[in-house]
Amino acid sequence: MALIKLQTEPIDVAFYYNQLKDPRYGGIVTFSGVIREWTGAIQTKGIGYTAYEEMAVKELTKLAASVEEKGAKVVIVHRLGELAIGEEAVFIGVACPHRKDAFVGCEYLIDHLKKNVPIWKKEYDTDQIRWGGLSQ
Repeated sequence: MALIKLQTEPIDVAFYYNQLKDPRYGGIVTFSGVIREWTGAIQTKGIGYTAYEEMAVKELTKLAASVEEKGAKVVIVHRLGELAIGEEAVFIGVACPHRKDAFVGCEYLIDHLKKNVPIWKKEYDTDQIRWGGLSQ
C-alpha cells in the first residue's frame, strides 16, 4: 500500500526515502520538486500551495495503485501552504525489483500528478502574483 501524504511541514526526504527500502527491491528512484528562484526571466519570491485535499488524496492513491500493481512500492508527499525558495514541494519515490521500472514509474507519477491532481500553486513574483494548477 502506497504512502500518500499532504502536509504543511517540511518534507523529510531521508525519512521518506527510507520508507522505500525493502530487500525485494533493487532499484529506488526519487524525484524532489524544489522551489526555484527563477522561471525564465521572472524572479519568484515564494509559492503557496492549496488543494482540494480529499480529492487530491483520492487521485494520488489511484495513481500510486496503477504503479504498485506492476510490483512497485510508492511514496508520494506534497507540501501545502507557503514555501520559500529552496524548499521541497513534492517528493515521489518508487522502489522496484529493477531500476528501469522504477524510473518509468517515477516519471509517470510526477507527470500525472501535475495533470490530474487538484493541487494549485500561487507564485509570488517580484512584481505580481500568478496562479497555476493542474497543468503547471
